[in-house]
Amino acid sequence: MIAPPEILRVTHARNLCDGATDIPGGASLGHPRVFLEIDDSGYVDCGYCDRRFVLVGGPADGADQVTLPDHGDGAGR
Repeated sequence: MIAPPEILRVTHARNLCDGATDIPGGASLGHPRVFLEIDDSGYVDCGYCDRRFVLVGGPADGADQVTLPDHGDGAGR
């Protein structure tokens, strides 16, 4: 397995991703805004840019991210 390109540790189960939050030039360089909901697995991956959102203190926090499968089921909720 390959590690996700970017891992963000977050404190809320519901998160927003536009693929360009940290890119100069903003959303015009990203992807459509999607809301991602972290479930009992403790993480969710963006279906557009593959960013992984890991809930701080959740089951995936501190885990070897390479061993976790892609989990994009929360996209668009």
